[in-house]
Amino acid sequence: MNIYVLLYNFGTEKEGIHSIELKGRTIVLMFEEKEDAERYCGLLEAQDFPLPSVEMISIDEIRDFCIKLDYECKLVEKNFVPKTAEDRLLISPPQKNLEVENWNEDEHKDENIDLNSIKENLEKLL
Repeated sequence: MNIYVLLYNFGTEKEGIHSIELKGRTIVLMFEEKEDAERYCGLLEAQDFPLPSVEMISIDEIRDFCIKLDYECKLVEKNFVPKTAEDRLLISPPQKNLEVENWNEDEHKDENIDLNSIKENLEKLL
């Protein structure tokens, strides 16, 4: 199954995936519908957050990526209706975002390796 994720600097060495922090956990959002992912991007842009690109990828690749980095992944299904305040973060970004200027420096070297493998796999899909 293919899903949509939000990637920053797609196709560059500084590529990164959008995630949210919730109760001390890093959560990568996966969208079943491209339109939902694009809507989320628009909400990020409205908060003056850097605009990610919406990219299709295999759900298994993202799950493997998350397992390697001890992240969680959450699927935002078509017609998703939030039931809790936490669920609402899956369709609307938090009001406060973390700084992203140096998000991929030394503390995230391992992430860069995993992101590069995802990039290679994405290129194979095209």
